[in-house]
Amino acid sequence: MTARDISSIIQKDREERKYGHFEGTFLDYVEKVKENPDIPMLAHQRMYNLITQPGVETISTEENPRLRRIYGNDVIKKYKFFSDDFFGIDRTIMKLVRYFHSAAMAGEESRQVLYMVGPVGSGKSSLMEALKKALESSPPIYALKGCPIREEPLHLVPKHLRKEFEEILNVRIEGDLCPVCRYRLKHEFGGQFEKFPVETVGFSIRARKGIGVVPPVDPNNQDTSVLIGSVDISKIDLYPEDDPRVLSLNGAFNVGNRGIVEFIEVFKNETEYLHTMITATQEKSVPSPGKGSMIYFDGIILAHSNEAEWNKFKSDHTNEAILDRIVKIEIPYCLELNEEIKIYEKILKKSKFKAHIAPHTIEVASMFAILSRLSPSNKVDPMTKLKIYNGEEIIEKGMTRKIDIFELREEAQREGMTGISTRFIMKALDTALSESEHDCINPISVMETLVKAVKEMAISEDDRTRYLRFIQDSIKKEYNKILEKEITKAFIHGYREQAESLFNNYLDHAEAFVNKTKIKDQNTGEELEADEKFLRSIEEQIGITDTAAKGFRADVTAYMFYVLRNGGKLDYNSYEPLKEAIEKKLTASVKELSRIITQSKVRDKEQSQKYDAMVEEMKKNGYCGHCCNVILKYAANNLWKD
Repeated sequence: MTARDISSIIQKDREERKYGHFEGTFLDYVEKVKENPDIPMLAHQRMYNLITQPGVETISTEENPRLRRIYGNDVIKKYKFFSDDFFGIDRTIMKLVRYFHSAAMAGEESRQVLYMVGPVGSGKSSLMEALKKALESSPPIYALKGCPIREEPLHLVPKHLRKEFEEILNVRIEGDLCPVCRYRLKHEFGGQFEKFPVETVGFSIRARKGIGVVPPVDPNNQDTSVLIGSVDISKIDLYPEDDPRVLSLNGAFNVGNRGIVEFIEVFKNETEYLHTMITATQEKSVPSPGKGSMIYFDGIILAHSNEAEWNKFKSDHTNEAILDRIVKIEIPYCLELNEEIKIYEKILKKSKFKAHIAPHTIEVASMFAILSRLSPSNKVDPMTKLKIYNGEEIIEKGMTRKIDIFELREEAQREGMTGISTRFIMKALDTALSESEHDCINPISVMETLVKAVKEMAISEDDRTRYLRFIQDSIKKEYNKILEKEITKAFIHGYREQAESLFNNYLDHAEAFVNKTKIKDQNTGEELEADEKFLRSIEEQIGITDTAAKGFRADVTAYMFYVLRNGGKLDYNSYEPLKEAIEKKLTASVKELSRIITQSKVRDKEQSQKYDAMVEEMKKNGYCGHCCNVILKYAANNLWKD
């Protein structure tokens, strides 16, 4: 792209912005409102529209067994606005959107503070940032030109004319002029509000336009000017103390009018400092600095803190007035393994790390995070509980009854509010990536890094012991199972000839059994009975009983003829249950051979061919040469031991 191309892009953007900018009188604005009555919408309605406009997907759990196991018959909505950045907190996001919908309909929530509480690193700040960025990217709003709080132009309409204007424009007019604009209307325009200039303005975090932020303030110096602005001392000598021209309306509530006011770690502030929130919510107005009148406020008040501060605040009965004006939404940690993995994949994509990440590496780290967040249960062990929460179908050993996910949740209602944070896991992954000498990390190196990190944590010894047990026992055992399947699968790919031979033999004997015919031996020409012992050695691999064997053979034979009649090709992958049985049948011999191959320093020609075929298959499945070597050495020392 040349400099001329870049220049044309800049010029085009400038022209579009210029074309999109509006500047006119109040009467010009009224014409715009007549065409589109949604223009003067209030802040909560604007935010609700921004969230829902990208699209909403309603998930039918009836059509998805996995989601039905997680959510039951609940209706689950996924909002595309959040889908690329937030994972595993769909219920929380639904509560958040429900708040904005109710507030947009002028319900009681429109006069309430939206308060998010949760453990560190659960996503509170990220959700806040997403809402603020949504405002920044939203279409400009119309405001009185020169107004310090960018207020709605319809505030110019006198009270006695508002009902008539509302009927003509099909809108509801709410709010009053700020002291500065009221003064200007009287002295600059002689009360002729139709001549007051109106312009479009955008939202900006950096420029403090429509987005105000209140950080925790020093308890010894809680100056409310941070919230409501101040009196400009330099103008006191020029104008009377009650003259609006002395006001400097640059507080967070002034800046966040028609947008958002965010309170960071809100309860670190003294209660008296938060009283402005009460009037801003219930009366939709905030004090003006000095001796001025109250100023109308239309905005979303967002607040967040950690749970310890919330518990301390709500335990004080003198805070009831503020507590009554809060809609609390808990932001727990993710408890769904598949979704937790997506969180780290998203963060890693944004980083500059280029190292290779072996399969199951992020999965192992995610397992540790979730195990640390789960509450102990007498019904299941932690790893089983993790799988149930991930939507996997688990049946209790020796019983036919499935373990109920809702029973597990019922006995641990505070689950997800404690445990290892996302940041802790990311720091461990970053450490493993930084320390990698071969530009490759794998589950083994990440487990070692997690062990070191846990040992350095400032936590109780009981928690440290529990966390280390998760890594060195539960997760290691689970990873060994995963790895065994991975290597076995890679070996079986090299054993395709044997798999096909078993498949064809099974079909021949099953067909003979079903049709009550004999099989002709290809070598001797002898006619033989169907070998039921051979058939059972395959079928029992997938738990088919003696009584069910006859039906299974009939199903396989019928399916085989169906494929052939339709011009299909038969191989051992054709019928999934039979494929699984054949692979399990081969596994026993594969384990023995894999033990020889992975541990043998000197391989014969056949072993080398099998080993090379296995390595190539593993590379196709996401491994690199280095992690293949590490993984296979680990397998040799940890799997298939007598």
